[in-house]
Amino acid sequence: MANMMDFIGLSLGFLLTILIFSYLLGDNPFFRLAIHIFIGVAAGYVTIVTVNNVLIPRLIIPLIQGSRGEQLLSILLFIPSVFLFFKVTPFRKLGNWSVAILVGIGAAAAIGGAITGTLFPQILGTINSVDPSAYTITTSRWDQAINGIIIVLGTVTTLIYFHFGTQDTPGQSDKRLPIIEYISLVGKVFLAITFGALYAGVLLTALAALVERLTSFWAFLNSIGFQLFSSF
Repeated sequence: MANMMDFIGLSLGFLLTILIFSYLLGDNPFFRLAIHIFIGVAAGYVTIVTVNNVLIPRLIIPLIQGSRGEQLLSILLFIPSVFLFFKVTPFRKLGNWSVAILVGIGAAAAIGGAITGTLFPQILGTINSVDPSAYTITTSRWDQAINGIIIVLGTVTTLIYFHFGTQDTPGQSDKRLPIIEYISLVGKVFLAITFGALYAGVLLTALAALVERLTSFWAFLNSIGFQLFSSF
């Protein structure tokens, strides 16, 4: 039974991969079918996870079995949730306040997370990169100092690259100061290196996914008896 289920899983994976690869020949109904299947499965999975991990343990169970305070809190959370369903009805305006609460909380969480989780650590890391007392003993201090200088140089020049203040000269178009232009060129180089590294990372991830799919192809072919090159 387990082998049969494995075979069915490999067959479905093989078929869906072929449907996705058919996009190389252009947009076609088979590719759209595969995309719709993936979207439907993802939506169903998210719905099941939300119901089992959020709604039931955090809303339904406290509302039925919780204390008076937990029941009151569950009701207060349940009311905005109900009003969200009005967004798909002709009375969609009734759900605007629930959406406003969600957007406000989401924006606050995103901004707070960006400041405390990204901005402050980046600033602290930049400062520590040129602080000899923060250097580790496993690497040469000169190497760490040079690395810190490069980090500070890249940070400063990149920020200057996005500085669009100009000198107001009567009768001439607004231009940035020459020193700002020269420094921004260095920042542009750092940006190019960063985007190149990001692109390389995305490309390597895609290649890894491609290798995994090709490996699954080979496993599927082996499972149905095509072992022509298994001895190599």
